[in-house]
Amino acid sequence: MAKSPDSSNNSPAANAPKRGLFSRKPKEAKVKKPSRLKQIGEVFNMTRRHDPMVPWLMLLAFLGVVAVSLVVGLLLNNWITGLIIGIPLGFLAATFILSRRAERAAFAQIENQPGASGAALSTLKRGWITEEQPVAVNPRTQDAVFRAIGRPGVVLVSEGPSHRVKPLLDSERKKLARILPNVTIHVIESGRGEGQTPISQVAKKMNKLDKELTKIEVSAVSKRISSLGTRLPIPKGVDPYKARPQRGR
Repeated sequence: MAKSPDSSNNSPAANAPKRGLFSRKPKEAKVKKPSRLKQIGEVFNMTRRHDPMVPWLMLLAFLGVVAVSLVVGLLLNNWITGLIIGIPLGFLAATFILSRRAERAAFAQIENQPGASGAALSTLKRGWITEEQPVAVNPRTQDAVFRAIGRPGVVLVSEGPSHRVKPLLDSERKKLARILPNVTIHVIESGRGEGQTPISQVAKKMNKLDKELTKIEVSAVSKRISSLGTRLPIPKGVDPYKARPQRGR
């Protein structure tokens, strides 16, 4: 009677080469990150889709800087040096224009979406303590309130129509006022309605607020809020709002 072949000998594990006792473990393939030029190209394409004028503005900035450098070089009887200096400066000016326009385009994509205010807070510079999740949410309307702590004090940023989000803001402001009686609590309503601030201008408005606290006091305020657990739990079904605008590089 013929013997049936052993199925275990045909398995991939059996056919795989065995590693010796002192042999090195094979290295895992590293995922290559896109190059800087490729990243700039992706940002440029994204921005151009939402802002068709960006190529012309970049070209105008480049040519303008090169022309000024060339004129200065001619006045100094050294136009070659002026041109050598002007070309890199022109590229720098064009990249600056792309960065600004890319940020606007990124905000335009997430505007009117849940979590847009939280995305605006993510663009703040150092010195601010922010949270990814909102501190107050209306699960029915998805209106939300986000919080940031910085040298100006505590800033509450709302998301939703003024008449609808006002109860959330008032409730959160009263809670903070009870535990932080000597800290200023600012309120910014994000949106396009009357008295509201577009999300692209929220971070700029916050950075213009008068500084009242030191860095040590900011840390103390943050720890006090965290220790008292004033942040409301997020209801089920509400995304923690991980949307983030892409910055220009």
